[in-house]
Amino acid sequence: MSSRTVVTGLGFITCIGNDQAEVLDSLRGLKSGIREEVFLGNPNLTVKAVGKPLDFEVDSANWRKWKVPQDYFIDSSLKRSLSPHGIYAVCALEQALGDAGLSKEELKDGETGLYCASAGSPLLLHENLTVLRKAKGERGNPLGVLCSIAGTLNFNLGSWLGIRGTNCGFVSACTSGSHAIGYGWDDIALGRQKRAIVIGAEDATAESLLPFSAMRALSTNSDVKRASRPFDRDRDGFVGAGGATVVILEEEGFARRRGAKIYAEVAGWAQVNDGYHRASPHPEGEGLAETMRKALKAAGICPDEIDHICAHATSTPAGDKAESHAIGEVFKGCLDDISVSSPKGLTGHSLSMAGVLELAICCLMLERGFSLGNANLENVDPVCEHLRLPRKSEETVLTWILNNSSGFGGINVCNVLKRYEHR
Repeated sequence: MSSRTVVTGLGFITCIGNDQAEVLDSLRGLKSGIREEVFLGNPNLTVKAVGKPLDFEVDSANWRKWKVPQDYFIDSSLKRSLSPHGIYAVCALEQALGDAGLSKEELKDGETGLYCASAGSPLLLHENLTVLRKAKGERGNPLGVLCSIAGTLNFNLGSWLGIRGTNCGFVSACTSGSHAIGYGWDDIALGRQKRAIVIGAEDATAESLLPFSAMRALSTNSDVKRASRPFDRDRDGFVGAGGATVVILEEEGFARRRGAKIYAEVAGWAQVNDGYHRASPHPEGEGLAETMRKALKAAGICPDEIDHICAHATSTPAGDKAESHAIGEVFKGCLDDISVSSPKGLTGHSLSMAGVLELAICCLMLERGFSLGNANLENVDPVCEHLRLPRKSEETVLTWILNNSSGFGGINVCNVLKRYEHR
């Protein structure tokens, strides 16, 4: 493609910070955002760790009880049809627009698309269906569909922003955010849009996270700060998380003409399915390996040009092993020169949001000149020992980063980012 896609705005509502400065401080200092939670008021549950934003009160199914930090105001006419993660998304979106120097009015140009990743709100879906069933179908929330199903971000934010270009959502489990980035990139590269607003968000409530406990996928480590430990021999599952992250993509010339600050270039992406199992990755990481190869080809680079890999690595025994094997196959011969880390040791696993959050983290690494270390990595699993896994964040100039995402069904997505240089 002759056009280049660049990142011009970032917004964060996360467990490691509710703005860019806080997030940067957490990343550089490896400050965990994981905290203890008594889910459903039941102290007997073995799952006690969660990653959720501070200073928000959105766990109630009643929107009138929700509270947001004083820096934000959300009109009740919008709030009443939002989900908890919709609240997070509006606040992160306001940040990103301010960061990019954009007004809401400018987004009505027909050249701007909206790309959202979200699994919907199990909390509100349960609440609304419970009311419906108790009333035997004779009563229900008139905004119940709009606030709860997987398209809730698209319905509410597309109309609130006045989007007149693309408006689409992505529901592919833990690759949803990376899919949203990829398809936003496609629309810009193909000339369909000049700008893409990409949003990843999740509730982080008992209803959205505890079902993974029944799959034995969540960590039961009572030391919650150390529960998420990608690549560690003693990892026992992921820590669920939520919040929202917004990334604004623009065609380079479009961004430069308005004098936008540019964080990084998104140089290409790819997706490949394992075709192996509905819930487990291919043991050898075959699908992810092929995805990485195709992403490198799309970006026009060779494996030895990558400086850092932002791994999906959720801290599950099977997932980290498969990804380690895949990285070893693709980057054989140059592993000593590539740092590998997973932000999830700090952030937990934010599911649909993860790909957007981690791409935003990659942008900060490229723009600020550092590579993220691996939090809680004490004893490297022997199957991961071939990787260079720094324990601490390091000040360094990075040029190319590969960002991995994997999800249920063996879905794999990789985005490739480059430090921005005007040419």
